[in-house]
Amino acid sequence: MARITAIKHSEFVLIGGGIMSATLAILLYEKFPGKKITIIEKLPKVAEESSEAWNNAGTGHSGNCELNYTPEKNGIVNPEKALKTAEQFHETLDFWKNCAEKGYIHNLSKCISSVPHISFVEGKRDVDFLERRWNVLKETEYFKDMLFSTDREKIAEWVPLMVKGRNKRSKIAATYIKDGYDVNFGEIAEQIFRYLEKQPNIQLIKNSNVINLQKTDNKRWLLTVKGQNVGKHWKMVSNYLFIGAGGGALSLLEKSNIREARGYGGFPISGLWLRCTNPEIIEQHQAKVYGKAKKGAPPMSVPHMDTRVINGRKELLFGPYAGFTTKFLKHGSYFDLPKSVEFDNIMSLLGAGYHNLPLVGYLVKQVSLKFEDRMEMLREFYPEAKDEDWKVVVAGQRVQIIKKSAKGFGKLEFGTEVIVSKDKTIAALLGASPGASTSYSVMKTVVEKCFN
Repeated sequence: MARITAIKHSEFVLIGGGIMSATLAILLYEKFPGKKITIIEKLPKVAEESSEAWNNAGTGHSGNCELNYTPEKNGIVNPEKALKTAEQFHETLDFWKNCAEKGYIHNLSKCISSVPHISFVEGKRDVDFLERRWNVLKETEYFKDMLFSTDREKIAEWVPLMVKGRNKRSKIAATYIKDGYDVNFGEIAEQIFRYLEKQPNIQLIKNSNVINLQKTDNKRWLLTVKGQNVGKHWKMVSNYLFIGAGGGALSLLEKSNIREARGYGGFPISGLWLRCTNPEIIEQHQAKVYGKAKKGAPPMSVPHMDTRVINGRKELLFGPYAGFTTKFLKHGSYFDLPKSVEFDNIMSLLGAGYHNLPLVGYLVKQVSLKFEDRMEMLREFYPEAKDEDWKVVVAGQRVQIIKKSAKGFGKLEFGTEVIVSKDKTIAALLGASPGASTSYSVMKTVVEKCFN
């Protein structure tokens, strides 16, 4: 039987040790000086799940190259999401710079690298789309410096590996923005937490898992936490609770029993990268290049070949290849998905499954891919890619939001969503992209909704 230790108290409790909780902790630290803030992380280290460098694309998502951010209908390109994401990213970028000036981040150059952002397409239909997209975006502030070209020599200057060996009769096009970014979100979170741990009113607890939460009579939250020692549980009471546990947020949100959480479900998608092991090849590519997703593919599976800077070393990745698992976290349990099914979200889950059969079929095909199949997909980007220069590495785990539609059935969402209770004592973050790239904007919204 578990042993319960004395009940602890904290004004604010943040569940999850990723970049979202790090950002919110800084905002609360500044807004409520002296108030106790506790961050609880399940793993032995912070930022080891979604924020960890190998578990995400590292793209500073700002709409520069993400073609799914500019959907087209009847020949009209809608730039709304690209414009909003660009605004939120640059706001977040300014926040990181401000954190560096204040000493919260001690080495910003280790966190952010300048890398051009490129969209690349092949075939007349996609070339025409890319030009229409460029004509819309270039008239706006954030994209005024975007270049467009169908000239093979110019594109070869931008991405030589992607032009060499390609059929010369095929029509290609690319857009180019010089001022793009590769971001190590995990490094940002680690540096912020390193500063926060030194503050007397901040407590960072690792190796501890919140297994239950409930509302008390005096409108506080009572958390049951399982510590790293076997059989040791402890309790914590908090006036305000934030759930920023990545894929683990949904199960905790369900335990809160707040009305605002009803009808939400989650669809887990795993991922793999191809990582280049040849330094000569890595040096020839200097960009983040995004293409168009295959029919039926989720937006997070848009193919891209990325220059990355991880732990001071230049890397080259291609992917992500989507897969399916019932885990909600990379370090989670295979029972995560079954346990998330409840009476109030089962119709959402069934409805989302029925209306997204192409996605289900796509994932089935992705799971069955062999190394040779993945290399063939890479060669659509980089025609002369050789098997011996690449190896498979495991990426992170994402949980796509499923929410109840107006008709009562489930709708699969691909953005980031903040859920706040009516009494403003609990907030939770669900969803994936653009996620960490807009962390300041999203957490600023949490603070505004809960404390203003």
